[in-house]
Amino acid sequence: MFSKKALQNVKTIEKKINFIQTIVEENGDVIKALEDEKSSRAAILMHLTSIAEQFDKLMQSGELELLGYFEKQDIKGSYDLRTFIAHNYEGVDLYIVEDVINERLNVIKKNIQTILSKKD
Repeated sequence: MFSKKALQNVKTIEKKINFIQTIVEENGDVIKALEDEKSSRAAILMHLTSIAEQFDKLMQSGELELLGYFEKQDIKGSYDLRTFIAHNYEGVDLYIVEDVINERLNVIKKNIQTILSKKD
């Protein structure tokens, strides 16, 4: 149904979400994780950037059917956040990052699980 490359991109997104969720758990909550400028915040922002890059790869390779499983706001929002992180790292609105982690990552992860259940 989907190409191996596209499924690998989706699995990478899932892996990055899992990494973010682990970082949050290890810090006790999202706010504490984002307050840790030395390591946790940097890791979270890098994983969010990677998620956006995976969505971009799917878009560039024309995986529109697969992308249809995701909400447009999640795809566009991840790319907008990536752009902001890349061009204004110190000015990133941590409230937006917190909202993404608390509200959107589980939605994206659920969509991934739906895709992976249909791969065969």
